[in-house]
Amino acid sequence: MDAHLDEAVVREYFGESWERVNAFAEILGAEGEVRGLIGPRELDRLWDRHILNSAAVVPYLPVQGSVADLGSGAGLPGLVIACMLPDVHVRLIEPMERRCAWLTEAIDHVGLTSVEVLRGRAEEFHGAFTVSAVTARAVAALDKLSRWAVPLLESGGELVVLKGRSVEQEIEPARKVLRKFKMSEPEILEARTIDAVEATTVVRSVRG
Repeated sequence: MDAHLDEAVVREYFGESWERVNAFAEILGAEGEVRGLIGPRELDRLWDRHILNSAAVVPYLPVQGSVADLGSGAGLPGLVIACMLPDVHVRLIEPMERRCAWLTEAIDHVGLTSVEVLRGRAEEFHGAFTVSAVTARAVAALDKLSRWAVPLLESGGELVVLKGRSVEQEIEPARKVLRKFKMSEPEILEARTIDAVEATTVVRSVRG
């Protein structure tokens, strides 16, 4: 646990999902750096910058149905979502073979059952399936991300992505793409977890 965080507060925040989330954080902390998933400076802020930051998107996701995480990488936010929403079917879409191998190992380690790893780029799965929501974290600018993500959404499905503070600069270039797919005007939302962790930004748009 990060030195500046109170474990009891973090444990209370995650509630019933604590054991799963903690198991994922442990394996990521143990293997993330050597496997090129996170930088060495990230280890001391693993919960703050990665686990809790990923968890911030969860209140904006459906509690049932299906979610696709694009460019899952280390499993952020996809595996955190899977830990916290056990009734949701989570598809982790990742093009790199070694990262897919890592994701599969982490799923087995935590004991998650409603998760699948799909190796490839998001656009390779257009027409193969649709989901209730698509999410992503630190993958691409919103206009490019929308082209990849929106065709995976069912009617009424939501694009719900974690973004940095400068996201407003991405909204205007993305509007044309979102309108083409009949998406709603994107909302910029403040996403909070616990008091000791800075709020993050979520962008949400609905299809149809």
